[in-house]
Formats: sequence, structure tokens, C-alpha cells
Amino acid sequence: MIINISGRTDIINHYSDWLFKRFQEGYALSRNSLFPNSVRRYELSPDKIDCIIFGSKNYAPVLGRIHEITEKFNTYFYYTITAYGKDIEPGIPDIDTSINTFLSLSGIVGTQRMAWRYDPILLTESYTISRHIETFEYIANRLSGRFDRCIFSFVEMYKKHETNLPELIPVTGKDMNTIAQGIGRIAKKYGFALQTCGPEENYARYGIKTSGCVTLDILGKANNLQFRSIKHKGFRKGCHCIESRDIGALNSCLNGCKYCYANKNAQLPRENYALHDPCSPLLIGRLKPADKLETGLQKTFLKPTNQIGNEKKGG
Repeated sequence: MIINISGRTDIINHYSDWLFKRFQEGYALSRNSLFPNSVRRYELSPDKIDCIIFGSKNYAPVLGRIHEITEKFNTYFYYTITAYGKDIEPGIPDIDTSINTFLSLSGIVGTQRMAWRYDPILLTESYTISRHIETFEYIANRLSGRFDRCIFSFVEMYKKHETNLPELIPVTGKDMNTIAQGIGRIAKKYGFALQTCGPEENYARYGIKTSGCVTLDILGKANNLQFRSIKHKGFRKGCHCIESRDIGALNSCLNGCKYCYANKNAQLPRENYALHDPCSPLLIGRLKPADKLETGLQKTFLKPTNQIGNEKKGG
């Protein structure tokens, strides 16, 4: 199975003590976001986990300890660095600080296990098409040769953006094409793979691939693993990712990004953070009497060892 840390919240940036405590104790509990009384237990041991995927906008809190995990588990890291400042991403370090942290993490875990995310791309009077393309090239130049691939997407228009992001300018198909052409040219210039995330238009004409952000092919090549041929079901329409189990919690991210889809509003994360106990197996709160605790299914995606041996003999 694949463990996701985390698409629901930035565990690395705000809950790293809890994270390392979970790996020390060897398990974590995850509350179902749709059925709150349903809680699953996942064993955090190498024999139960094929690979751990990390997603964060600031890995600085774990640079000194991430080896405790990478020395035992197969891993892959998604690091988001965008053009935005504190007006859009108030809880995120500035671009240059983020770049330096990215380079440090890449030096620890290896270039082949690093992906740079530049998303979501949104437009305002300040964050114009030209600014995105210029910033994308600045970051690409600084990170050149230190990551496996770059992934981008365009902002999805949620109803709450009318309140959280009133300055948002709708991105037209023409805008998307211009941006894709611009960053595609930059990717070719610096020699890195560029791909879309989710149900974006096909920009193959600009050298941009359409693929899942998290696929067994990506994880396998990064960690020298051989996976079975498994259909990637994705998480929403147009998504091509392999399924994973997330041990985070919605409405708990303190990054404060105005475009965030995982927080209902700005107040809920602060309220939930007050319930956070670094010693609890749950990210937010503790088990309740009415909770139904179940063992999470942890089925491997790896090819059986004997099958790999037979393929080598056949080759």
C-alpha cells in the first residue's frame, strides 16, 4: 500500500513531532472524512508499506530527522513552490527560502525522489501570466538538476473563492494555453520532465505529459521497485493517480493558503489545532467512545519476489 503524508493537510510543516512519534510507535489512526466515527489503524512498518509519499510547502521542520524514515522506507517527495507571497500563502516561507530548503532536502533524499509542484496556477492583477512564467523560470533555474519532474495545474473555481479570493480572475482556455506554452519552453530549456495534474487539457504539443502525479511507474523508478500492473483509479474525475491511504485530517492545515480546498474556512484549522495532541495516534483529537476502530487494508502493490526472478530468467 501507499501511505500519503498528506493530501489533507501539511503534516510536515505543522505536525512533524506527531509524525515522528507515529513512526516510533509503529502505527497511526486515520478518521474517515465522510463518516467521522469510522477510524482505521495503519501499521507504519516497512513490511506493510510499499512507499510513503510526502507533500508539503515547507520541509524545513524535518530536515534534521527525515533520515529516520528514509533509511527504512521507500519514499517520494512532492514540494510545492509557487509565485505567491504572503498575500496568497501567508503560512509559507518566501521563494528563496523555499528553494534553499528544497535543495537541502534533495541532497538528503536524492534527486530521483523529488518532484517540484507549481500549482495551482491562478491569476489576479498582481499574479499575471508574465509573472508566472518569469517566476517559473527563476525557480527552474535555481532547482535545475535537483528534481525528478515538475507538476502543474490550474486553479479550480470553488464557490468559497468568492469570499476567500475575491481578487481571483478566471483563467480562460487562452490563458492556460499561453502559460502551458511558456512553462513548456522553460522545461525544455532546462531539460526536465513537465506534466499536468488531473483533468487538465492535453498540452503534448509543448512537450508536456499528461499523467498521474502519483503513479507506480514514478514510485518504482525512484526506488528501484517492481510493481504489479494495477489500474490507477484516481481520486476524482480525470485523475490518474494510484490509490493511497492518507493519515492526515481535513480542516487542520495552518498554511492559510487562500485557494485551499481542504479547509472549509480560516477558523476551523485553528480550532482543530487546539485539539491536536502529539502523543495521540490520531492527528486531531483522540478516540471517542462512539468511534468504530477497524484495521485498515494494507495490500501490497509489489510484484512477488518469485515473479521478478522468473522475469529475469526469461530475459
